[in-house]
Amino acid sequence: MFKLWKWYQNCLVSHPVKTQVISSGLIWGVGDIAAQTITHSTANKDNQIQTQTHQGEDEELKINWRRVIKTSLFGFGFVGPVGHLWYQGLDRYIKSRLLLKQNSFRFVASKVAIDGFLFGPLDLLVFFTYMGFAAGKSVPQIKEDVKRDFLPAFVLEGGIWPIVQVVNFRFVPVRYQLLYVNVFCLLDSSFLSWLEQQEDASWKQWLKSCLKFSEQEGKGG
Repeated sequence: MFKLWKWYQNCLVSHPVKTQVISSGLIWGVGDIAAQTITHSTANKDNQIQTQTHQGEDEELKINWRRVIKTSLFGFGFVGPVGHLWYQGLDRYIKSRLLLKQNSFRFVASKVAIDGFLFGPLDLLVFFTYMGFAAGKSVPQIKEDVKRDFLPAFVLEGGIWPIVQVVNFRFVPVRYQLLYVNVFCLLDSSFLSWLEQQEDASWKQWLKSCLKFSEQEGKGG
């Protein structure tokens, strides 16, 4: 494991963008396999509950490798190169333009806020749009998918990623920040792939109705 880490460090020094691109693509591919496995397992449990029987065998898991490749390409083509440039550029901007002391509260808070409100929504928008085009959907269909999936993803991730990024921006050197994020992207890519496969799940409708109710109460107040 130590030799592998040293090899990765050397690759990061000699070929930073290429290393980030390859690692991101591999991680997002593994994440999609995990998402398909989770979706398959959940579907089997739901079928057992509906039929109220545990007789018979579960349907065999068949990985959709075409989907895995498409998801990996998102990691290769967007997360890797754009993520590398984003974290490097964000660090330079905070230091040179805002002139904040490194690792101070305002330094970390500014990074978390900018990342959460700029890169986070962009990442989600590009992901759902790309997956729609990759699946051969039309522009109107993709718009409906984005409307359906963007808000639930943004709300749920908004409760997790700020905590992840506080640790990242406070303790992790800039050159390793994308690697740190990619580790969590293994879970995030699983979540997004699973979310995209859920289509019009009842919990999405429930979440949207709760948010609309909150907005109506705010306007009424």
